[in-house]
Amino acid sequence: MSASRTELPRWQFEFTWSLFEYHLERLEPGDFLWEPVGLCWTMRRGPDGTWVPDWADTEPDPVPVPTLGWVTWHIGWWWSVTLDHAQGRPPRDRADIVWPGEGAPTVEWLRDLRTQWLKVLDGLTDQDLDATAPFPWPNDPGHTVEHMVAWVNAELMKNVSEIGQLRLLRAASV
Repeated sequence: MSASRTELPRWQFEFTWSLFEYHLERLEPGDFLWEPVGLCWTMRRGPDGTWVPDWADTEPDPVPVPTLGWVTWHIGWWWSVTLDHAQGRPPRDRADIVWPGEGAPTVEWLRDLRTQWLKVLDGLTDQDLDATAPFPWPNDPGHTVEHMVAWVNAELMKNVSEIGQLRLLRAASV
């Protein structure tokens, strides 16, 4: 009996998500914009009232510490664009990905992205996995959709650990 090639990455994704839920369930609105150090990237209200991420096209040196809000926006950005690519839609621009704000709205947004991603994963065939993936490597045609699936898992793991560490640091400092 042959298992689907998406079985292992799906298991890995679900395992990572279970670790994420541990923190998502414990987040408080005040956690999102807490700045642990003076040099932080965060979310700020734009002139129209929407949240805008701090951003630089060239990574600054030193790299600012992201707030939990910034990391959740970052997840929403890369995941939304990945979903666009995976579903054959034109990818949205970074500025078009709007962060919902502190607390429950962002948690719900991330959980919805998870649901959308699982639908994509469940629909992938071996032929789909072998196709070239233009994201997140636009200039490297050697990467496949299977690479993109693995990248999502790795990126989510990294971001989950950042969120967990920020949440724990804030809880310990209050």
